[in-house]
Amino acid sequence: MELLMIALSLILLITLAYRGFSVILIAPLLAMFAAAVSDMSTMPVYGELFMTKAAEFIKLYYPIFLLGAVFARLMEQSGMVASLASLVANKLGKERAILAVLIGGGIMTYGGINVFVGVFVMYPVAAVLFRGAGVPKRLMPAALWMGIFTYAMVALPGTPQIQNIIPAAFFGTSTWAAPVTSILSAVVYFVIAWGWLTYRYKKLKAQGEGYGDYTLNEPDPIDVSSLPSWKVSIIPFLVVLGLNLFLSNPFQWAWAYHWQTSLLEPLKHLKLSLLSPSVEKAQAIWSLEIALGFGSVAALIFGRKRLKIQGFVKQLNAGAMSSLAAVMNTASVVAFGSVITSLASFQIIKDSLLNLHIGSGPLFSEVITTNVMIVLSGSASGGMTIALGMLGNEWANWAAQIGMSPDILHRIVCLASAGLDTLPHNGALLTLVGVCGLTYRESYADIAALTVFKVLVAFVFIAWYSITGIA
Repeated sequence: MELLMIALSLILLITLAYRGFSVILIAPLLAMFAAAVSDMSTMPVYGELFMTKAAEFIKLYYPIFLLGAVFARLMEQSGMVASLASLVANKLGKERAILAVLIGGGIMTYGGINVFVGVFVMYPVAAVLFRGAGVPKRLMPAALWMGIFTYAMVALPGTPQIQNIIPAAFFGTSTWAAPVTSILSAVVYFVIAWGWLTYRYKKLKAQGEGYGDYTLNEPDPIDVSSLPSWKVSIIPFLVVLGLNLFLSNPFQWAWAYHWQTSLLEPLKHLKLSLLSPSVEKAQAIWSLEIALGFGSVAALIFGRKRLKIQGFVKQLNAGAMSSLAAVMNTASVVAFGSVITSLASFQIIKDSLLNLHIGSGPLFSEVITTNVMIVLSGSASGGMTIALGMLGNEWANWAAQIGMSPDILHRIVCLASAGLDTLPHNGALLTLVGVCGLTYRESYADIAALTVFKVLVAFVFIAWYSITGIA
C-alpha cells in the first residue's frame, strides 16, 4: 500500500506540475499524502522532515541562487550578454546559425549567467539567426537546450552553475573536479548536438522546409550599435571564472588561495544544526559566492552607461526577487524527494539502486539513481540533490574503500544530471519551448532524440575512467 501511495504521489506531482501548479504548493501536500499510510504522522512529516530538508537546501545554495540571479540581471540589462552573443553570431555568420547558438549559449552559461536567464537572452539571437539562415524554427528549442543546459552547465571545469556546485558540498570537491573528463565530455556533448542538429537541418531543407511562418514571440532584429563593446562585456565573466579558480584552488597552486581549516571553529560552540562539518565541504561554495559578488560589482561598473543611476537599485532588487522562486521551487522538489526516500517501503528501491554496478565502483549506481530521481522530480538539480542525499555517503565510502577519487564521483553525477532532464514535465524545458513560441508537438521530436544521446554520455565516461583511470 505504501509503495502504491508513493507511485501515486509521484504521478500527481508530475501531472500537476505539467499542468502549471506551483511545486511550492503541491510538493508538501503530496509528501504528506505519500506518508499518510506510513508509520509517520502527516504533520511531523511536513513540519519536521519536509521543512528541515528544504531548509538544508536553502542554507547551502540560496547565496548562489541570489548572487547568480543578481549577476545575470545586471549583465542582461546592461546589454553585455547580448553584445557577446551578437559577436559570436556575427563572427560565424548566418550560415552557421546552429553553431552560433550552441557556442553563444555555452558562453553565457560558463560565464555565470543563470541557465533560465540564458534562455531569455539567447532566444532573440537564435530567432534572428535561424530566420536569416532558413533553419526550421522547430529545431531551435533543441539547439538552445544543448547550448545552455549541457556542456557548459555540467561538463566544463569550473562552470559556476548550481549543478556543478551541489556535488562539491557532498564530496568535498571543487567545481574544477576531474578536469580531463570535464573537457572531453564537454566536447562529446557539443559534437552530439552539432552533428544531430546539422543532420536534421540538411534533411528538412532537402524536403523544402524553411524557418516557418511564425508570429508568436517573434523578436525584432537586434540593434548591435547600441550595445557595449564585447571587450568590456567579457570582463565580468572573466572576473567570475578567474576568482573562482583562484579561491577554490583545485590544483593546489602555491600562489593561489588556501582556506584555513580552522575557520569554522569559533562557531562550533553555538551548536548550529546546519553548520557545515568542515571547511573542505564549504569552500567551493564560498569561492563561487565571492566570485559572483565581485562579478556583479564588475557588471555594475562596466555596464553603468546603460544601467542608469536611478535604475541600479531596481535591477538589484529584481535579480534578488527572481532568485526566491528559483530556490524555493528546487528546495520543495528536494524536500518532497527526501520524504519519499525516507519511507520504509522505499528502502527496497534504495537497496536495489545502491547495489547496481558495473565493475567495482559506485559510478553505475550513481548514474542510474540520479536519472531515476530526475524523472521523479522533473529537475536536474533537484534529482541530483535527492540522489546524493539518499546515497551520497554510501557512494563516497565505497569509493574510498577502493581508492577511487571523489573528483570522478563529482563529475559523473554532474553528467548524469544532464541525462533524463529533458522529459516533458521538466519546468525549464516547458519554459524554453514556451519562450520560443512553439509547442511540444512541433519541437519535441529532436529533443527526445538528443535525450537518448545525452543519457549515454555518463556511461561513456564511466567506461573511459574504468579503462584509463584518468579523472
